[in-house]
Amino acid sequence: MAELTILADHFMKPDSYITTRPSGMEDWLLTLTLNGEGYFITSGQERICQAGDITLLKPGTPHQYGTRKGSTWDFVWAHFPPSLTETNLLPDQELLQFAVESESVRLRIYQALMRVIGDSRERGEYWYDLCCIALKELLLVIAQRTSRKVDSRIEEVIHLLTRQMRSQIRIEELAKTVGLSSSRLSHLFKESTGYSIVDMLNRMRIQQAALLLEHTDRSASEVCYDVGYQNYNHFTNQFRKWHGMNPSSFMKDKR
Repeated sequence: MAELTILADHFMKPDSYITTRPSGMEDWLLTLTLNGEGYFITSGQERICQAGDITLLKPGTPHQYGTRKGSTWDFVWAHFPPSLTETNLLPDQELLQFAVESESVRLRIYQALMRVIGDSRERGEYWYDLCCIALKELLLVIAQRTSRKVDSRIEEVIHLLTRQMRSQIRIEELAKTVGLSSSRLSHLFKESTGYSIVDMLNRMRIQQAALLLEHTDRSASEVCYDVGYQNYNHFTNQFRKWHGMNPSSFMKDKR
């Protein structure tokens, strides 16, 4: 029996492409469709793969997959062994498939797969460990997506808040980015996360501030500006709201 390893690549296949495995495989197969259409058949059921779709095929599952007639299937894929325990976090399904609608999440998955492809081809020192790290990230992101259903537009706004935490945030601009009105975005965001957009931003800033105060030697006034506040009194009020004490008391308690 051949030793299981990690194998990954980027394919662009015409509609003559087909792979059939009546007994399944010993490893997992993960695909991300970039363009065109492919398909998977398991247990007599056909699933169509379109741009942004993730599929994860479980070991031992009899299957057939290929390019749909009249199409070209542009996709990246990775075979990996069952030893990655993060697969235990996923739903127990022969074929897991879902659409990644959030552009930032799709890019994250694509970049992780491209790292797997690069490291598995180069096979330099620690290549297997580097591939495992990227695959574990992929599996955790997939587990996160399947364990909670959040509107992709809200995911995108949260991503933008984390990227622009130090900047002045305008709800009108966020709404325009995700194609919603300001009022609709505000309502949907609160409904999905339990926080208003402003509260979520303050929560992120204060969480980061607390980490900086605890683990660096920066002063409270320096941290105030590090996380995006321009007014120290506003910073201390928000810190007290989220931590029940002011930054100075927090530093004395943690340092």
